[in-house]
Amino acid sequence: MNRKQFIHSVAGTLATTALVSTLDSSTREEPSHTPWPPADPADEHFWRFVRDQFPLTRDRAYFNTGGLGASPYVVIEAVKAKIDELEEISETGHTEQLWRELKTPIAHLLGCDVEEIAFMRNATEGINVVCNGLPLKKGDEIITSTHEHVANVVPWLALLQREGVVIELFEPSTQSAQENIDRIEKLITRRTRLISIPHITTTTGQLLPIKEISQLARSKNIWLFVDGAQSAGMLPFNLHDLGCDAYAACGHKWLLGPKETGVLYVRKEMFDVVRAKFVGAYSDHGYDLAKGTLAFHPTAQRYEYGTVNVPLRVGLGAAVGFLQRIGIENVWKRDKALSNYLYNALQQIPDIKILSPANDAERTAMITFQHAKIPFLELQQHLNSFKLRTRSVSEGGVDGLRISTHIYNNFEEIDRLIEGVKSAVLQ
Repeated sequence: MNRKQFIHSVAGTLATTALVSTLDSSTREEPSHTPWPPADPADEHFWRFVRDQFPLTRDRAYFNTGGLGASPYVVIEAVKAKIDELEEISETGHTEQLWRELKTPIAHLLGCDVEEIAFMRNATEGINVVCNGLPLKKGDEIITSTHEHVANVVPWLALLQREGVVIELFEPSTQSAQENIDRIEKLITRRTRLISIPHITTTTGQLLPIKEISQLARSKNIWLFVDGAQSAGMLPFNLHDLGCDAYAACGHKWLLGPKETGVLYVRKEMFDVVRAKFVGAYSDHGYDLAKGTLAFHPTAQRYEYGTVNVPLRVGLGAAVGFLQRIGIENVWKRDKALSNYLYNALQQIPDIKILSPANDAERTAMITFQHAKIPFLELQQHLNSFKLRTRSVSEGGVDGLRISTHIYNNFEEIDRLIEGVKSAVLQ
């Protein structure tokens, strides 16, 4: 299937929007102030317009959003403008009203209540809040996978060393969602207190069946924490529907926000279970030092503390607004169309083994593969010469290359990647 046929097959009968010729520019160096056209996931002109909203260099094809997302001009401008505003008056800019204004669209995007959202520096900080806040003690068992990002490994290992908890591991199966549920269930004992897993694995881009795992966990009176670093901003979902107890995400990947931003969701019924251990100004709802009393903030703000970089959080709000202007459903359609095109093309190359799920429902915008005859790091170096930014994956012993496709990528870049892989075969 050629590219035109592929685009037609994923687009269906969606109409194509005509745009002015200026949107075809491939060398734009300043933010585009052209009025936004109607979002159309089937229209390549629309996606060229979206691409023009990023300062991201065109000298190379960037396929590492799973590691670090590029920010659009609107985010960068929002951060700069807030810095200028606050430095003129030397104020922090931190107000309850601003926080609610910024958290409301985030809560809408993630499918939860605004009171359940706390700002974090990154997903790692959110993971640590949950890890250190849960009442886990010696002998308590935690189930996690062998395909975790380091951020969802080190905090639990530190808890193992400090408190003597027990960590049980399962190897994610890319064969079926049910097999992963079964593998988790087999590890559950009377001492299991927590399941800690990613929404999407950082290794193979596998979408895990969080809702079903949540139902299993609740039936066994077990908490469920989800690492959402690879899902927030890539695809639509609803945290209340998924049913997890806590979820951490970073702003600097698929959300396209500033670096050192993140969010933590804690289900409101869990506020007094996930204790706030690192606290300070803004964590409280009143205190009296003389009487020795302290009331925590009635929302997830209890997990926030001290003076923070308000411009970065304003930038995160701008990033969420940018994605919502496109529509998260449209973002997902574009990301999935690109990754499916890549997946289908890789299947046609001899000696290539795709490690991501064959089941379309479990496959996301990250495709990981190996070459049977070329070590993955050597293949990555070869692709570097084609000005292709990929990500090597050694976690879980995967030893493959991961390709992330997001809204600033296009089919031509994927064609370059495929040619690069093919040329490595010919060497």
